[in-house]
Amino acid sequence: MGINSSTEMVADLQLGSTTDGLVRIYVIGKEIDLPMDFEPDDAREIASELLAAADEAEKIAKNNLKKSKNR
Repeated sequence: MGINSSTEMVADLQLGSTTDGLVRIYVIGKEIDLPMDFEPDDAREIASELLAAADEAEKIAKNNLKKSKNR
C-alpha cells in the first residue's frame, strides 16, 4: 500500500501530550492500535509537513475541479 492507494480501513486519530513531555499520535481501529511518541521538535516538523501536504492537496483538488468543468 502506498500514499495513493485507497483502503476501506477505518481508524480514529488522537493527538496529545504525554506525562513524559512527548507528543503522542495514536491511531486506533478494528485492525490497528498504534501509539507513536515524538519529541516536541519532531512533532512540529510533522505538523509543518501536514500543512504543506494539505496546501498541495488543495491545489490538486482545485486543478481537478477546473479540468472537470472544462470537459
